[in-house]
Amino acid sequence: MQLEIVTIGDELLLGFTIDTNGAHLARELAQVGITVSRRTSVGDGASEIAAAVREALDRSGAVITTGGLGPTSDDMTKPAIAGIFGRAMRLDDTIVERLRLRWKSRGWPGELPESNKQQAQIPEGATILENQHGSAPGIWLEDERGRWVAMLPGVPREMRGMLADVLLPRLVALVDGVPTVVASRTIRTTGISESALSDRIRNLAELDFEGLSLAYLPGWEGVDLRLTSSGLTAEDAAARFARVGGALTAAAADHVYGGGSDDLATTVLDALREARQTIAVAESCTGGMLGMRLTAIAGSSDVVLGGVIAYHNDVKVQQLGVRPQTLQDHGAVSEETAREMAGGARALLGSSVGVGITGIAGPGGGTPDKPVGTVCVAVDLEGDVRSFRASMVGDRHEIRQRGAQAALNLVRRMMAGMA
Repeated sequence: MQLEIVTIGDELLLGFTIDTNGAHLARELAQVGITVSRRTSVGDGASEIAAAVREALDRSGAVITTGGLGPTSDDMTKPAIAGIFGRAMRLDDTIVERLRLRWKSRGWPGELPESNKQQAQIPEGATILENQHGSAPGIWLEDERGRWVAMLPGVPREMRGMLADVLLPRLVALVDGVPTVVASRTIRTTGISESALSDRIRNLAELDFEGLSLAYLPGWEGVDLRLTSSGLTAEDAAARFARVGGALTAAAADHVYGGGSDDLATTVLDALREARQTIAVAESCTGGMLGMRLTAIAGSSDVVLGGVIAYHNDVKVQQLGVRPQTLQDHGAVSEETAREMAGGARALLGSSVGVGITGIAGPGGGTPDKPVGTVCVAVDLEGDVRSFRASMVGDRHEIRQRGAQAALNLVRRMMAGMA
């Protein structure tokens, strides 16, 4: 089955809101063997909505829309699409009563506003898709030729809930035979460039991709390897992912830290927890970003003791015990300073592991010897201290992100005996 997605809202066209709904729909539909042939975004105008949906219906005969089902004057999706099908709108008393009960149950004052009753206006002959996650019901509208439009709310939480609850089961029932899927698997690497990783994989003369496609996806976290299958059953795809993914993982070796959407911070916390060790951080150029990465993970309090944002040299000296002579001889941005920051954090907070990060995130402050992007990282693991100096690329935010990721990777490698 193929279909098109039309996401609706002026905010999408103006760039104020990222279209996460279209991406989520495409991923979930692919998992059940449904191909999205086109995605379109349009504004809130009734004529724009009608034109986009009419064209999509003419091409594919199957369309999912998101947005424009609310109670305000700019919510024009239902009447615009009803007009394509030649259907009138009618007030559904059952939905009105449900909205009234919802209003009262939340303790909102007064009676249900008249504007909310717009959500109970339904095209004649439509099937209501129940929304257990919000007030706007979804709509399934189909004509005598078998062409259909499924209308879902634009609020991401509601759309995702309704997709899982009611729409996906309905669509799966329409797929004939053993369904094929479009599926992907991701191998996450860090600490290796895209070109170096490509060379390693190119050297695997025996590697057979078995019809899977491979994409390299570089970013500040590292390089993701994404395998994608199309036209296979879920079982066949899983078997090929296991074989090909295993070969790729072996080629990338110790640069692999996880798969899917795994976060390196979670990997590090799991390793520390398993070893019954704790961590403390001392950050200069990253300004607390490493601590944020670690503490964003639920349950991290049993491993993370705390940290110091040592932006000024006085804080490095007074709080972390960095020697003034070290700063004078080597500068604040140096491996020597990072090593003393790591040891100082560990001593100050009594942790098993201490991390020190210092650098020049820019856009100013660089010198010929230490240009913008210079970052020094050190890890003190119970007295065993390792450090490195690197040149990070990107703007200020990216340099800070890359610095925190590099620090996490050094902890990971040391915990695994790879550094």
